Amino acid sequence: MRVLVPLPDTDFDTTEVAVPWKLLTEAGHEVVFTTEDGGVAPRCDQRLLDGVLFGKLGAEPEPIAFYEEMTRSAAFGAPLSWRGLDVTTYDGLLLPGGHAPGMRQYLGSAELQASIARFWATGKPVAAICHGVLVLARSKDADGRSVLAERRTTCLPKYLERSGYLLTAWKLGKYYRTYPEYVEDEVVANLANPAQFERGPRETTRGTRTDHTHAFVVEDGNYVSARWPGDAYLFAEKFIALLG
Repeated sequence: MRVLVPLPDTDFDTTEVAVPWKLLTEAGHEVVFTTEDGGVAPRCDQRLLDGVLFGKLGAEPEPIAFYEEMTRSAAFGAPLSWRGLDVTTYDGLLLPGGHAPGMRQYLGSAELQASIARFWATGKPVAAICHGVLVLARSKDADGRSVLAERRTTCLPKYLERSGYLLTAWKLGKYYRTYPEYVEDEVVANLANPAQFERGPRETTRGTRTDHTHAFVVEDGNYVSARWPGDAYLFAEKFIALLG
């Protein structure tokens, strides 16, 4: 199976890309990366490699190791351009998140949103995590509604986004606030019924490759969503199961 993963040029979340990439490739799937212009390897949010604040709040060592391995892969080094790309020829679509300013290139691209809507219409497996759910919520069907309008979903919960901002604003300003509106609020506004949104348990402990106790995902037909990097391993496993 070929899985398409769109990314901004910079600032995507290390874990939310590297963990699915590792598990997908181990399962025998081909991961194809795409950026706006293509041809140049994108870069994750450097703070997540170094530690966001005093060396803390960054990615865990295992996802960082996966990221370093991923950057050496041919597909990552030469991404396709999402301009004019026929996304419907792929077998799955995975939409990662990230919150730093560079993410706006990906989250706000009308061309990418149109491509995502075309892929969604095929009924093939789609996975979105954290801010990745936001670009999906912004993608409109032929009637001008969000493709998520009738679906159950989760995304980055408001309490996590707010907590990250309040904890670091004195040093990093709006680093954790990608947009003035919280991700959860915009996603819920695009649903037919707010009850379709599932926040999951309040959690700050991350799931791991061998322990999903603290992870949470929502599955609805061909669609799986997750909240934050702490869900990445379970999220990837559920998506792989959808791909069959």
